[in-house]
Amino acid sequence: MKWSEPLIQATILKRYKRFLADIDLGEKMITAHVPNTGSMTSCWEPNWKCALSVSKNPDRKMPHTLELIHNGETWIGVNTMNANKLAKIWLTKNLIPELSGYKTVIPEKKIGLSRMDFYLDDHSDKPACFVEVKNVTLKKDGLAQFPDSVSERGQKHLQELMEIKKSGLRAAMLYVVQREDVEKFTAAGSIDAKYAFLLKDAQAAGVEIYAYQCNMGLKELTLGKRLPVEFN
Repeated sequence: MKWSEPLIQATILKRYKRFLADIDLGEKMITAHVPNTGSMTSCWEPNWKCALSVSKNPDRKMPHTLELIHNGETWIGVNTMNANKLAKIWLTKNLIPELSGYKTVIPEKKIGLSRMDFYLDDHSDKPACFVEVKNVTLKKDGLAQFPDSVSERGQKHLQELMEIKKSGLRAAMLYVVQREDVEKFTAAGSIDAKYAFLLKDAQAAGVEIYAYQCNMGLKELTLGKRLPVEFN
């Protein structure tokens, strides 16, 4: 995923009200939009380097969007919407071997009363596959972990994936890890114990669990390596 325009490097001073951050551009201070509903634990500290995109929409009150933060080791992708953008590219271009070979990739596919992030269909005897995507930025105990706060929505998605698998279709959870200073992924049981239990139950029920790391950069984000998944 290439950035549509060059990112602006700056310094983050403070994040507050979840969706706002005070940014030092050097010549002036601004307030930027933070597209992240999580706690962003381990993702930022005052005076860390950051990178912003700038919208050309004249109606936006805050044209700057916080995209990346650097902790001294790696860029961390804090824009949660980019996870689905990346997943769409990877699935459409058959870059994820375990989820490749499908002719049709449909975002936001409705099933029952819910919507899953992606629906993959080969229009053959091959079982169709529903894929749910989660953005991972938390580093805890040296591991990439999800979620970074209690996620009832995430719990619901795991339960839905188990029901999909039970119906005879494929069901997969895809974790997009937007940082390069981790080597393994696990559920954040110390933060959301129910989610960790459900993830283990989902894996036992046949839901496919994949964690893929991004190669992070100021010019583009690309698919990195698959990370081992540890089940607590």
